[in-house]
Amino acid sequence: MQPVELADGVEIQLRVAGPAVRSMAYTIDLLVRLGIYLVVWIAAIFLVLPGLGMELTAGLMLLFMFFMEWFYNVIFEAGARGATPGQRSMKLRVMSMTGGPVTLAQAVMRNFLRVVDFMPALYLTGIICMLFTKRFQRLGDLVANTVVTYADPPPAPVAVTEIRAERRAPAQVLTREEQAALLQFIERAPLWADERRIELAAVAEPLTQAPGVEGLRRLCGMALWLQEPEEKRGTPPPLKGAPLFRS
Repeated sequence: MQPVELADGVEIQLRVAGPAVRSMAYTIDLLVRLGIYLVVWIAAIFLVLPGLGMELTAGLMLLFMFFMEWFYNVIFEAGARGATPGQRSMKLRVMSMTGGPVTLAQAVMRNFLRVVDFMPALYLTGIICMLFTKRFQRLGDLVANTVVTYADPPPAPVAVTEIRAERRAPAQVLTREEQAALLQFIERAPLWADERRIELAAVAEPLTQAPGVEGLRRLCGMALWLQEPEEKRGTPPPLKGAPLFRS
């Protein structure tokens, strides 16, 4: 499992696929393409050849094979499932490092670089690159910012530090926007990694007057205080000082 932090700070776990299972998926896709070539060639011989001739039929067949070799993976990986038939049979999918589906541009980029990954033979460059990257990314994946993962990874809880916070009134009166920001923070904090929570809590250090984990604990306590009904919590004393958010 590899942790990936999304743009909004939410951390997800990706169960990345290694070279062995990806090689099996590639072999299945190769057999699928060979089967398609055989069917198309037989159909061309019996249906097209009498009218077009051997040379033209062979040229059309080579053109078809060229299209398949370059765009077979692109079409399937940029589709809704994000996987070729071989990848689906091995329960794999290609996804962006942002956690979203692969775009057409990413699919084109990662597959057109297969030529480089294949060199000097049998995907030697790609396999070496996968072995030296923690998410088993070949050169095409690194350039396209993609990763091959299992389609249905087992749920794994994100390891986060438990914050024991007591309700406490803020030391200064907060505006409605600041109160809303605190309430949103306490709602989304369980989804974030520890580093992200501490980083955001540091923005409110003028209010908490404490850095690091202690500042995070105080900020959570103020957010819990705001969640109480107004008739129970009272009004915090005004304090002239720095604003909640630093410019």
